[in-house]
Amino acid sequence: MTPVLVFGIPLDFILFATTLVGVAIFHRHTLLIALTGLATVVGYKLLFAGFKTGVGLSGLALHMQHEWVTLANLFLLLMGFALLSAHFEKSGIPDEMPALLPDDWKGPVVLLGLVFVLSSFLDNIAAALIGGMVARHVFRGRVHIGYLAAIVAASNAGGSGSVVGDTTTTMMWIAGVSPLSVLEAYVAAVIALALFAVPASIQQQKFSPIVKNAPKGLQIEWVRVGIVAAILIAALAANVTANMKFPTLLDQAPVLGLTVWLVLLLTAPLRRPDWELMPATFKGTIFLLALVTTASLMPVEELPTASWQTALGLGFVSAGFDNIPLTALALKQGGYDWGFLAYAVGFGGSMMWFGSSAGVAITNMFPEGKSVVLWLRHGWHVGVAYFIAFFAMLLLVGWTPDLPH
Repeated sequence: MTPVLVFGIPLDFILFATTLVGVAIFHRHTLLIALTGLATVVGYKLLFAGFKTGVGLSGLALHMQHEWVTLANLFLLLMGFALLSAHFEKSGIPDEMPALLPDDWKGPVVLLGLVFVLSSFLDNIAAALIGGMVARHVFRGRVHIGYLAAIVAASNAGGSGSVVGDTTTTMMWIAGVSPLSVLEAYVAAVIALALFAVPASIQQQKFSPIVKNAPKGLQIEWVRVGIVAAILIAALAANVTANMKFPTLLDQAPVLGLTVWLVLLLTAPLRRPDWELMPATFKGTIFLLALVTTASLMPVEELPTASWQTALGLGFVSAGFDNIPLTALALKQGGYDWGFLAYAVGFGGSMMWFGSSAGVAITNMFPEGKSVVLWLRHGWHVGVAYFIAFFAMLLLVGWTPDLPH
């Protein structure tokens, strides 16, 4: 089969770009557009271009056999962490947070810092959802879109320097990259947090100030707190154990997602999960999976020569293109400074609401964020912070590429 080229550009890329533009413009119909784009790309590859793994239905089947673990993990995590966030909300802790946070614009800054720290050892989806849940309470249900973008950015930045904080850094760890090489991403991540946290918090404080004091007479429901803690500890333990002892298992089963659901179901008799959240969460999850699957079908056989310029560009590409296949290609190619790459592909997706799983999770909770125009307009500080922090890291640390890996 011969791929179709339009002005030298494979038609696959044009179809995918059209899908992303459709999502950006018609944000009220994102699921339909994403599924239509996926069906169009699959149909084109079946009839004309073929797949990396072969032609026809057999090529498609082999491709999905390679991708199903990643897709299943994303599905299980997004659905499961939505239930976790509901347990957290009903625990009473979010209602107590106003008494713990500063009363002025520094309160939102501290909350972003907490999300950053949580994401360093938890999955960034969970960190973002916990941050969003607390924000909904301390800001009386009115969260500014610029602050939503900041929550996503804080969760992605917090995971960028930790091999257990993000899927892409975990991939690097599995491939043999030293956790210390990834750790240097925090140089840029901390600078970026300092740059976007203040303007985002001022936006939020003007839009809906933080509650001055916690309501009286609140009681923490410790059973729900225990369930949340059990889910997060089990997920962290499964991630670390699988990576250190059974790395091949991660390519064969969605270990992290299955662990989260196992604990959810085992603890269901203690407190009923909020199953009513599942239909709305399911739609947002399928949207992300459609985009991730479409991105995996793109004919990206190689990246430009490894350099800091390429790493910088990959951050912007990650805002609309799934960072998992980009990371896989970079690992195969080698020659990168892995700290720079971890920061770029980890934090870069924050610049669009659908650029990361944390962004999709937050906009499932706050549907008003599903507008590229509003996300870019009010979340401008995220892109600016990404750019400045990258060059600050280049100045402070310097580009030290690894040998072809």
